[in-house]
Amino acid sequence: MRRYRIRKDESCVSCLRCVRECSFGAITAGDDKSLVFHHEKCTDCQRCVSFCPAGAIYITEDENRFRRNAVFSEDDIKEIRLQAETGGVLLSSMGASGRNVPIYFDKMLLNASQVTNPSIDPLREPMETAVFLGQRPEGIERNQMGDIEDNLPPHLELKTPIMFSAMSYGAISLNVHKALASAAEKLGIYWNTGEGGLHESLYPYKEHTIVQVASGRFGVHETYLNTAAAIEIKIGQGAKPGIGGHLTGKKIIGDVSKTRMVPEGLDAISPAPHHDIYSIEDLAQLVMSIKEATHYEKPVIVKVAAVHNIAPIASGIARSGADIISIDGYRGGTGAAPKRIRDNVGIPIELAIASVDQRLREERIRDRVSVIVSGGIRNSSDAVKAIALGADAVSIGTAALCALGCHICASCHTGRCAWGLATQIPELTKRLDPEKGAELLVNLVNAWTREIKEIMGGMGINSIEALRGNRMALRGVDLNEKELEILGIRYAGE
Repeated sequence: MRRYRIRKDESCVSCLRCVRECSFGAITAGDDKSLVFHHEKCTDCQRCVSFCPAGAIYITEDENRFRRNAVFSEDDIKEIRLQAETGGVLLSSMGASGRNVPIYFDKMLLNASQVTNPSIDPLREPMETAVFLGQRPEGIERNQMGDIEDNLPPHLELKTPIMFSAMSYGAISLNVHKALASAAEKLGIYWNTGEGGLHESLYPYKEHTIVQVASGRFGVHETYLNTAAAIEIKIGQGAKPGIGGHLTGKKIIGDVSKTRMVPEGLDAISPAPHHDIYSIEDLAQLVMSIKEATHYEKPVIVKVAAVHNIAPIASGIARSGADIISIDGYRGGTGAAPKRIRDNVGIPIELAIASVDQRLREERIRDRVSVIVSGGIRNSSDAVKAIALGADAVSIGTAALCALGCHICASCHTGRCAWGLATQIPELTKRLDPEKGAELLVNLVNAWTREIKEIMGGMGINSIEALRGNRMALRGVDLNEKELEILGIRYAGE
């Protein structure tokens, strides 16, 4: 059904650049080289707009409107009609559209130093943004000579509290993985392979790579586990809590097939549950198995979606032997998810962070694990607020893709990404230069890091460690008493 209209003005020179750039077939050329618009195929990816040399192309929402109804919106009616025609599940990509679910980051304000607690100038005074992720030793041990013994468990060191989220090879192109890996190495942080295995060309980046073990075990083997800085067990993700993954056979081609160890053209389906995990004890067994396979030299991460009972779940994970918990919130992105699940299942990451941090502190096991959070981290202030709520670091996926050109047209599941990101079609994947992509990602993270330093300086805080869980630095606006209680913050003005 038509949602957008493609338009051109009199400045169009009929160069047909828009025809070549449109990967969805929304713009074609007539016999006389005139432009033919197929509005129903347009996804508003903005590729044609960005590359029109005359600035003649623009996209608008379709002016035609259904009769207004207080209960059924226009989108509701269109989706009902689409399902009536196809009999299929509605799929979509990226994060939840979330009609009336608040973005709590926007309802929190940060404190600033004034007279009694002076601010810090990050340009002239030291500002520590490094973060160490993993279990912390319970105490200092000394040998018989009185020298301190190194009893630090395996950990990850980040120069800034920002990581790149899990995005699998197959769902996104190899060039995206190359850009993420190169940027992570330059920044001194980490990127995550997702559940699609690790392409052999990326083995040199192993010191900055996190590999994932998901329910489908795609691409998992001993070399894969040992060619990484850490291993992540994926239980769930914010975009689709409680269900598995599905990469269509049309994306299982060439090196994707080889890397995932799945025959070409065969759908790769990750079951909803791990069929060997039905309790915390089962999870602990897998954690220990992975640690044994990697000679107890690498931290193990457990990734879960933010759901209503996330606090006790995190407590169980902390007791399973895992070193790091990764929590993905309601607005977490994805290459494909049932729209109804994406928009209606899970809870916002802000509430999950606060409840998990509080529960682990109450049980006196907060130092057993580090907490990474993701799902709707849009800028540096979101990162600061997430850390103040109790996270050790944040992970970004959608923001990283936006840096690479993504316009969030939510059409990743079609495999025809016009920007060469969520596709395996060669003529499209080459649109992303991995070296240029890495440069863009480095610029983004460096910019955020500078802003984080400025914000912390204004708060009179000189390290991420001092910011972590410092909820006194936050105040709420337009929040009710229960929301303030869960977030663990006071109302602005108090």
